[in-house]
Amino acid sequence: MARLDRAVPEKSKRSAAARLARTAPSGSSADEIQMPKRANVKRVTQSRRRPAAAAVPPRDLNVIAAGLLQDMATIQTSERSRFGYKRAAKVLAAGLDRSIADLLEEGTLRDVPFLGAATERIVRELVTTGASATVDRAVAASPHRSDVEKRRRFRRAYLSRHALRLAFDAPLPASIVSAAQYRGDLQMHSTWSDGVETIASLAGAALTLGWARIGMTDHSYGLPIAGGMSMEAAKRQHREIDDVNQEFAGRVRVYKGVEANILADGSLDLQESERGIFEYVIASPHSLLRRDTDQTARMIGAVRQRGVAILGHPQGRMYNSRPGVSADWDRVFEEAAGRGVAIELDGNWHRQDIDYELASRALEAGCLFALDSDAHSLPELPFTDYAIAHARLARIPADRVVNCWDEQRFDGWLASRRM
Repeated sequence: MARLDRAVPEKSKRSAAARLARTAPSGSSADEIQMPKRANVKRVTQSRRRPAAAAVPPRDLNVIAAGLLQDMATIQTSERSRFGYKRAAKVLAAGLDRSIADLLEEGTLRDVPFLGAATERIVRELVTTGASATVDRAVAASPHRSDVEKRRRFRRAYLSRHALRLAFDAPLPASIVSAAQYRGDLQMHSTWSDGVETIASLAGAALTLGWARIGMTDHSYGLPIAGGMSMEAAKRQHREIDDVNQEFAGRVRVYKGVEANILADGSLDLQESERGIFEYVIASPHSLLRRDTDQTARMIGAVRQRGVAILGHPQGRMYNSRPGVSADWDRVFEEAAGRGVAIELDGNWHRQDIDYELASRALEAGCLFALDSDAHSLPELPFTDYAIAHARLARIPADRVVNCWDEQRFDGWLASRRM
């Protein structure tokens, strides 16, 4: 892969992406997102609007360009062409630390991997005119036009990697959450459900990242498609966690969490008596994610469930694929704030759920927050960077982020959720 970034001085606290860059394997799938090393980026002027999105570019050209290539992928009749456009879109959205406008100006745009003549033309049109006549004509003539228009609604408030870097480098007050204050990831999955890493491997990666804690949150038994654990399996997993904690004592602590599935009526797939064996419960929606019917009662019901500490990826949205849960989020956030349930910012690139716009509203409602990767493998742990970036854009103080708390305060909060 051609180097398009510029070196920057080493910092004592780097992002998760930078710290894992040397160990993360490369992949070729259009759906795999690799995290390049940190690159030097320009700072942006702070916005005076409230909620202040201090580092949001006026137009995130990288993510807009990726959307145009997704439009082209949707209307292709050839699987090979469809794959090519999707692969190029992923690179522009999640593989570049720098703006495509800068690359175009300096003549290095064609050095970007997987960017051919057709995709370069679209990018050039966007940068020079603000739109792409090529894409507009192709979509207008396609029988899949309605599908394109629908998918465009599933791209709101996603950040490109370039925008993430702007958020990380923005000169915000020291009170705003940053990578330097981050103590550990509270949602990840191991071989005990649908992850590919052992608990010991994840703990070792956390140590590399400089984290003090991680939370194992494999799926509960109500989600068999994701290899959800039976209660007996959960007990065996906890014995393994005890062994890992003994091995990493004083360096990294692994917490015994679980990701429970929110059912249609707002209840969980774990009975109240079953939740007690876990140190914390994340309640997340995994169904009814494509409907436009109001699900406010469902989400409020989940927040009210005894033992729930975190409302995980609340919308359940997916980039270019589904809108997720439709709800009166202000009411949900108000309920969560009143009960001390943290709202998760899931940093998985395809999710980015909730985004900085909703996070700003949750902050105003008085919510706590959890910033997590939802990793299923080691290369996905740097997705925490996207969660942190959205939190910075929403101006969330580190004091409101449970991942940043010291052990005593964090353990006290978990204990209060189990009462």
